[in-house]
Amino acid sequence: MKIFLVLEDEPFIAMDLQYAFEDAGHEAVTAVDNDEAIACIESKPIAGAILDVSLGGGVTCQATATRLARDGIPFILHTGDLDRVGEHLREIDAPIISKPRPAEDVVARLIDLIGEPAQ
Repeated sequence: MKIFLVLEDEPFIAMDLQYAFEDAGHEAVTAVDNDEAIACIESKPIAGAILDVSLGGGVTCQATATRLARDGIPFILHTGDLDRVGEHLREIDAPIISKPRPAEDVVARLIDLIGEPAQ
């Protein structure tokens, strides 16, 4: 069992992703902002992450993405507004999955990215 990070400011989306990780036999920790996400990275052996690009109030996931990249932890960007956040996405080198998408698909994509066989 691996531990994954979900950075998502929408509670229902975060919950769906968390349940999808559990259904895949893993654990997920959730965060609603960069500070919480970085605290999770510092305190748990995070295998990979799903990051919502826009966290509200003009804040993006850039700080968390930078930390994950620095630590060599794979992540996926999950966004519902590719037009509005496009300039931020150019700065972050990671796969992008647009919303809405079934949580199982998003989780499967990340598990595939880290190279773990499907259960």
